[in-house]
Amino acid sequence: MAKKLNVTPLHDRVIVKPAPAEEKTAGGIIIPDTAKEKPQRGTIVAAGPGKKDEPMTVKSGDTVLYGKYAGTEISINGEDLLIMRESDLLAIV
Repeated sequence: MAKKLNVTPLHDRVIVKPAPAEEKTAGGIIIPDTAKEKPQRGTIVAAGPGKKDEPMTVKSGDTVLYGKYAGTEISINGEDLLIMRESDLLAIV
């Protein structure tokens, strides 16, 4: 994360950079692009200030797990990211 984002999420939203999809199985079989699963793990790039009476529990740099179809895909500076509510996050790893 050498680049500084010029986007700040509002309220309880976070911007997540998804982890790269797995290229090989544990047995060494190469997975083709059409069969790759969407990653469900990522790193928080930016976090909003939280709601008025609920502060944020995650911060920039945290590795998190999220639902398979959570968030909205966005592209900032040519980088594919997800923006979602903090409640869409399942766990901090």
